[in-house]
Amino acid sequence: MTARPPARPAGAARPRVRIAQAAPEHAEALAELQRLVFPNLAAHELMTAEHFRLHQAVFPEGEFVALAADAPDGTPLERERVVGLGSGFLVDFDLQRPEHAFNEMIAGGTYANHDPAGAWYYGADISVHPDYRGLGLGRALYDARKALVRRLGRRGIVAGGQLPGYPAHAARMDVPAYVERVVAGELTDPTLSFQLANGFEVYGLLRGYIEDEYTGDWATFIVWFNPDLIYPEG
Repeated sequence: MTARPPARPAGAARPRVRIAQAAPEHAEALAELQRLVFPNLAAHELMTAEHFRLHQAVFPEGEFVALAADAPDGTPLERERVVGLGSGFLVDFDLQRPEHAFNEMIAGGTYANHDPAGAWYYGADISVHPDYRGLGLGRALYDARKALVRRLGRRGIVAGGQLPGYPAHAARMDVPAYVERVVAGELTDPTLSFQLANGFEVYGLLRGYIEDEYTGDWATFIVWFNPDLIYPEG
């Protein structure tokens, strides 16, 4: 659910940012990042610091952070700052029956549905601080997830995706028509277009997936397949 990063101004200093596995000490900053990046979500669908600490007990390998050593203008910081998140867990999933609600899948933010033997990585969250977009952090966080899936030999990544570009077109088309046009390349959505560029495919739509005033609770169901594996459908 990462927005497409805007281009950085010409001549702007490039801050140093690295991708690392999340740790308990990042929990408070990750909770604040959620509230900054997803202001449209209902309060009960945002994760708290306690949720992030629980993730460390459930599946620490599945959660990644982007840590900035510099301010957006390149000025060094006294200590690294959390500016991005890529989070998820392992599940078994039937691609032919993708219907599910986000809050139920993530067990209220606890990730208690994590199955160590699960065939799929469920992508619960990707977010990048607005001041640090345009640095390739969204792609780097996706790449970290993909590398984990390949290392573990899992089938791929499944996720629900928001459609922040839809409100601008809501008066002229419904959500299915909008998604069809984004997939065809006729329209650009800040999130879906970025996901498609990162190798995801739209496998359907989810209604009631998440409380989202922008789309009337619609989301895409997207899948990335591990290229190392050959697998049957489903």
